[in-house]
Order: sequence, then structure tokens, then C-alpha cells
Amino acid sequence: MSKVWLLVLVVVCHGIFSNGVVTNSSTRPDVVHVGAILSYKSIIGKVAKVAIEAAVEDVNSDPTVLPGTKINLTMQDSNYSGFLGILEALKFMEKDTVAIIGPQQSVTAHIISHIANELQVPLLSYSATDPTLSSLQFPFFVRTAQSDLYQMAAIADLVDYYGWREVIAIYVDDDHGRNGIAALGDKLAEKRCKISYKAPMSPLPTQDEITDLLIKVALMESRIVVLHTYAGPGPVVLKVAQYLGMMGTGYVWIATNWLTTILDTNAPLDSDATDDFQGVITLRMYAPDSELKRKFVSRWSNLTSGKSTNASFGLSTYGLYAYDTVWLLAHAIDAFFNQGGIISFSNDSRLTELHGGSLNLDAMSIFNGGNLLLQNILQVNMTGVTGPIKFTSDRNFIYPAFEVINVIGTGIRRIGYWSNYSGLSVLPPEMLYAKPPNRSSASQRLYDVIWPGQTTERPRGWIFPNNGRHLKIGVPKRVSYREFVSQVEGTDLFKGYCIDVFTAALNLLPYAVPYKLVAFGDGINNPSSTELVHLITTGVYDAAIGDIAIITNRTKIVDFTQPYVESGLVVVAPVSRLNSNAWAFLRPFTPMMWGVTAIFFLIVGAVVWILEHRINDEFRGPPKKQVVTVLWFSLSTLFFSHKENTVSTLGRLVLIIWLFVVLIINSSYTASLTSILTVQKLSSSVKGIESLINSKDPIGYQQNSYARNYLVEELGIHESRLVPLNMPEDYAKALKEGPRGGGVAAVVEERAYVDLFLSTRCEFSIVGQEFTKAGWGFAFPRDSPLAIDMSTAILRLSENGDLERIHDKWLKRSACTSQSTTYELDRLQLNSFWGLFLICGLACLLALIVYFILMVRQFSRHYSDDFESSGRNSGSKSFQTFLTFVDEKEEEVKNRSRRKQMEKVSNRSVGEESTNSSTRRYTESCSGKSLDRCEEA
Repeated sequence: MSKVWLLVLVVVCHGIFSNGVVTNSSTRPDVVHVGAILSYKSIIGKVAKVAIEAAVEDVNSDPTVLPGTKINLTMQDSNYSGFLGILEALKFMEKDTVAIIGPQQSVTAHIISHIANELQVPLLSYSATDPTLSSLQFPFFVRTAQSDLYQMAAIADLVDYYGWREVIAIYVDDDHGRNGIAALGDKLAEKRCKISYKAPMSPLPTQDEITDLLIKVALMESRIVVLHTYAGPGPVVLKVAQYLGMMGTGYVWIATNWLTTILDTNAPLDSDATDDFQGVITLRMYAPDSELKRKFVSRWSNLTSGKSTNASFGLSTYGLYAYDTVWLLAHAIDAFFNQGGIISFSNDSRLTELHGGSLNLDAMSIFNGGNLLLQNILQVNMTGVTGPIKFTSDRNFIYPAFEVINVIGTGIRRIGYWSNYSGLSVLPPEMLYAKPPNRSSASQRLYDVIWPGQTTERPRGWIFPNNGRHLKIGVPKRVSYREFVSQVEGTDLFKGYCIDVFTAALNLLPYAVPYKLVAFGDGINNPSSTELVHLITTGVYDAAIGDIAIITNRTKIVDFTQPYVESGLVVVAPVSRLNSNAWAFLRPFTPMMWGVTAIFFLIVGAVVWILEHRINDEFRGPPKKQVVTVLWFSLSTLFFSHKENTVSTLGRLVLIIWLFVVLIINSSYTASLTSILTVQKLSSSVKGIESLINSKDPIGYQQNSYARNYLVEELGIHESRLVPLNMPEDYAKALKEGPRGGGVAAVVEERAYVDLFLSTRCEFSIVGQEFTKAGWGFAFPRDSPLAIDMSTAILRLSENGDLERIHDKWLKRSACTSQSTTYELDRLQLNSFWGLFLICGLACLLALIVYFILMVRQFSRHYSDDFESSGRNSGSKSFQTFLTFVDEKEEEVKNRSRRKQMEKVSNRSVGEESTNSSTRRYTESCSGKSLDRCEEA
């Protein structure tokens, strides 16, 4: 601000101001004074001058706009000078100027905007595109063209569309260049891209300065160059770049709209002039095709005839926006008068306080209607040659859009459009406004580009810097699991699985990568991968390879390639084998399950008996028979062999449900028993990570592994329980000793290491599930394009089988169990079933014993009388008789027994009758004798 007012004071000292008084004009005056500041001889100024003059003439001849009032336009030539532009702006303040069109450059606009703010005179610029000319700092500055904020957004979308991540920015070191590139940096950051190198140059650089600048650019890694400058130095930069070989294959040049301004204004260019532009992508402010535009374009040759001593010049988009700026101002002034606005000026009270000197400061007057006119300018809604004209809340035009241009041969080719509404498209933006906005990557499309070097293949966008420096790649110097990565003793060479994957991926890249492997670690303990990754961010290493796990805190500071090893954390613990035994058939069910099942067999049998016994003869009979029937019926359902029929509906319903339950129990038992007998089972006191968390036992982990932080920070395990281990032998010793012997209950380790550890140690095993998912990758700086190319190469290694072959070369080990052992385990052995056979045998033996006892008892009962009556007791004869007895049907034996009993009863009856008759005769013979004689007889 002090510099601005210093300039003002200098101008005043030279008598630019004259004594001013407050002036008032009528409500609708005959003439309205408007000023314009531009450089007549500049490529933008000469077009804008013709367009502004034509617009004023058209407005003054149109009775529907400003009826009865003419615009009196006063133009001043700043002649490329910011200082002259300031002086010309101050000259306008001597007259009753209500608005100023211009200035042409952003640098001048920054200073004049301070004057416009003070004097409340609207400043309308069609070419000052600096996005920092904001309405908050400069409320009276109105941009009537597209802001560079949108142009930089379009460039950022182009960079992202082609998959590039870094660009180099060459720009003029003034407000226009710096602020434009700052906006580009912000837009690139939104796409996770960045400006890797900024190359500022003076607004009027010499060819030697440009050469020195481009030599520095050529030594950079990125080959995407954004050139944001003016129409003067821009072609010189491209000419020098052509001379230095920087316009060949591999380079990408993106120029802002200064290049299309040259091509449109000076068209047609000869082949020598366009040779330096071949393959360049540039932007042009988009003005949709319309009848108004076609009419104005058709008039252009007539408007420019005689305007230049040289040949006529073409119409650029700046000319279209300059033309619309006049019409916009005319509509605003008309609305100003319609609202009762009065053109009046008054002295600035702060300047009148300084009256009394010789500076004539009171000549500077404030436009009293400036605020009202400004509001009317911002509320204009019209259609011009550039399309719909309407301001948004942030004072930018609605529907900002650009054409994407590819310079080919002696002409240009439009490869698409960019709009703030839908991004990149091959359709004109106005065709997309009726549809919902779509910024998805699938909807972004452009036509093919012919790049520098006359190639249609998309440039990679970067190379390794041509400065003789090799990539310094850090490699962990491991002391354990050296199959993954290890340093060859006495050399700077490395070997291992990770090294072979890295070199194989490099060989698939379409370019050479100069690199040098540097050991990281002391060779005594395994180094920390987190520390190695952190050194990439500090610039110690350009990349890191090896057994580096991709975890969250590391991905925040570096970029990783596609994982080439899948590896998460697992728990390793000692295990014992559960060998098959005589009672293995009981293991499918728990004791509770066995008990409940048996009880339900009895319950179901009893329920069915209750439901059936009154109506079903098979469930009736003596109590003993009914009990046996219930037991037999219920147990026979286990094999679906019950023969008793159910008659009642309720009984059948219960039986159907129970048979279904039995089917499920039987199937489950069969499947579980099959698994127990055919699959080798391992048992461990540690069941997984949950049991470790709940216990107090010590836990082992690999020293400097991320497992420690995970256990402490994520799982809440106290550090005192963690035991660092270095070598696989340390793992085995600690696990064998166990927590009671000074060892550990389990080891938490990455799966890749565990697979190698267990390949020769069968007494340990993984218990539980893998409780994290991670992988190993190569680490590169953030947004490194090499990380993307290496990821693609790793995927190709996986697809063509090379990754698996490298794995088998370094990590394939023989299993700890032989094939023959597995074969024996798959066969069902006798010792798994002898318990069942024993039970069955004992049941058979018991049944035979009971049966034999019953038979002996029955035999002795039936044949004891025969042996006594015959008086024979020969052992061989008795045994033969017993065998004959056993062979007889039980019914015949029972029948014979019954006959013998009947004969005995019959014989007994006959004997009793004979005895009774003798007694009767004796009694009769003694009846006539004396008692003594009978007794003697």
C-alpha cells in the first residue's frame, strides 16, 4: 500500500491532478465516461482494442441499451509498462469516469485495484486472470474472463488423466506467474500429484537465461513441463527447448492459453514458426458456438482492416471477452439508471485533510454511485458472444470451461474439452449441463494425442535424472532367515528371495534403472524396517527393498509397491499329537451329549408306549414284557430297525420327529468319528491370540519386528510379557522351555517367517487363525512413479509364474512328515476299534454264560428224575444227553416236560386209589372181630 500511495504522490507532484470539485450529472445523462487501459501493440491488446471499439459502437447504436445515453470511451496505451498503467488510471480520475476496462496484466491490476477501492470505481478486466485478485481484498475488481484457478484445475485433471504424478513448472516470476503456479500446486495436491521443481524466470528473459534454466530442467526426473508465461517469452522457451533436444520423445509440454492466443491471433503460422510447438498441449477459453459469435467472427476481417500496418490479425478468445465486457458494463449502467442512480463525485475527506500543499490531492474524487453500479455489474444476466454471462457468489463466471488443444503440423487439433462441471470430455460442455455432473474416472475421456517426437504412445512422464547419480537403495542386513535377504560376506552384493524378486521386476521395466544397494544394520541384530523406511523420507535412501511389511504407519510416509509376499501375524506354539486310541469312538460326543441322548431314547420310548399301549396289542402284555418292549423299541430307532407298528396319530408324530433327530445325530456322529480316525489332530494349551491375551504367560517376537508395536498398541499386551528373539534357534529353545522353564508360551511372528521355521520343526505349529493381513513390498518416496511401474512388473511376475519359481528356489523346503507316515494315518487301524470289539465280545460272552446257566438249570430240572430212576450216572452219557437237549427245540422240551408231569400226576393218582381200596377191605374184615385180634393181625 505504501508503494501505491508513493506512486500516487509522485504523479501528483508532476501536476497530473487539477483542482477538483464535487460534480453531479443528471439522472440519465447524454454521455457516460468509461476508461480503458491496454497495450496497443501486445498480442492481446491489439485484438482487445478492436473488439472494445466495436462493442462501444454496437452499444451506442442499439436503442434498447442505454436509451438516450452514449458511452464515451477513452483508451490509454500502457505500452507494456505497469507504471504507465498506474498513471493512466490516475488520469481517468480527473474526469467523471464511472468504470475502467482493464488493465491488461495482473501485475498492474493488483496496484490499480487499490485505487479503484479508494475511489469506488469498478475495474473490469478481461485478461487479468490471476486467481488472487479476490473480491475480499479488491471488492471493486471484476474479472470478466475465466480465472487461472480453473485453467490450473484443467491442467491438474490432464496430469491425473494420463497417470502422471509430478510436473515441472516454468513460469514468469511476477504476480501472474507465481500465483497461477501456486493455484496449480493446490489443484495437483487434490489429485495426489505435485510440482517437483519450480523454474521461475524474469518477465523479459534473455535467451541465455532461458538456456540456463532449461538445462536445469533437463537434469530433473520429471518430463512433464507446464509453461505458464506470456506470449512474448513463451515461444522463445519452446525454441530453446527444441534446440536442447527437449521437444523429443518422452517429454510432455503443457502450455497455458498464451499459446492458443498466439495461434489464433497470428494464424496461419508458417511451418518454421510451428516447428517449435509440435506435440504441445495447450488450453483455450471455451466460447460455445452461437449465432452471436458467428456474426461477430464474420465481421472481424472488416473490423481489423486498416488497423495494423502489417497483415490483418485473427480473433482470439480475449477479443471475445473484451467485446462482452463492454456489453456487460452497458447493461449494468442501464440498470443503474433504472434504479435511480445518479452519476456524482465527491472529494475524499482523507485527502482534503492534506489540503494546503502543492500536491493538489483534492483533485481525486470518489464515485458516489460506485457501490450501486458494482452491484448491478455483478447481477448482470445476459448472453454474449462467449455464451451465458452470469457471476457466481465468488465473482467468477458460471460454467468455466476450456478447450484442450494439441498442436500438430501447421495447425491445431481439439482433443476434447474441460469444464468445472464434468471434467474432461470429448463432448461440448453445454451438452453435459443438462445431465448430472459426473467426475468419475470412467467418464473422463479425450481423443488421442500426438506427443512430442511424433508418437502416439503416452509418455511415461519421468526418467532417471541424467546427472550420473545412482539410486541409493537401503537393504536390511539380516542375521536370521537369510533366505529372504542377506549380504554376501566380504562384498557389497546381496542375495535372497527379496533380491531376486527386485532384480526380476527391474528387468521387466522398459528403461534402465541405475541403482546401488546399501546395507542397513549392524549385522548383529535384525534391523528395524520402520527405521529403514523413515530414512527414505529424510533423503538418506531413495528406496528400500527386503522383507518390509506394508503396515499403516509406514504407508503414511512412503509408497509401497504391489505386495510380492502375503504375510500376516500368526501364533506359533508347541503342539502334541492326539493319537487314535481304543475309546476314540466316544470322542465325537461329550459326556453330556451321550447322557442326554440316552435319556431321550428312554423318554421317547416311554412316550410312544403311553400313546400306544391302550390301542396297540404290540405294546400290551405283562409288565416285564412291556418294559422290554419300550427299551427295545427306543434303542432300535437308532438304526431305524424297529418292527413295532405305531397306530395312534400322536405316536406317529412323535416318532417322525424323533427319527429326524436320530438321523441328524447319527450323521453328525459318523462325520465326526471319520474326522477323528482319519485326520491327524494336534493339541496345544494355546488356542490362538485370544488365549494369549487372556493369559499372563510370556510371548516371544522377532526383535525389531512390527509385531511388538502391534501387540502393545493394538492388543493391549503389557511390554513386560514380551520377549525379543533373534534367531530361529532362539524360537525353538524358548518354546521348548515354556513359560515355567524361562521360555515363552508362544511366538507371534509373520507368516512368511513361520512357514520357513516350521518346515523343519514338527513339534511346533500355528494355532488359531492369522489375525492380521499384510504383505511385503518395496518402499519408495511418496508419489514416486517408480513404485507404480514396479507394481506393474511384480504383477507380471506373478502372472507368468516367475514369482512362484523364485519362491521355490529360496523358500521351498521338504515337509517334516514323510509321505509314508501320512499314508498310515489315512488307514483305519485295529487299535481304534478294539474297544468296540471288546464290548461286543463281552456282551456275547455274558449272553452265552447266562444262556448256558439257564440251559443247565433247565436240563437238570428235566432229566434229574431219569438219572435217579435208572441209577446210571456216566459222564459221557450225561454230556451226550445234554447236547441232545440243547439241540432240541425249546417247545418240544417244554411239551415233553409237561407230559412227564402229567404221567407223574396220573401214576400218583392210581397208587392212591389202590391204597385206598386195600384199606377199605381190611376195615371190613375186622369189623366183626375184637380189637385185639385185629391189631395182632
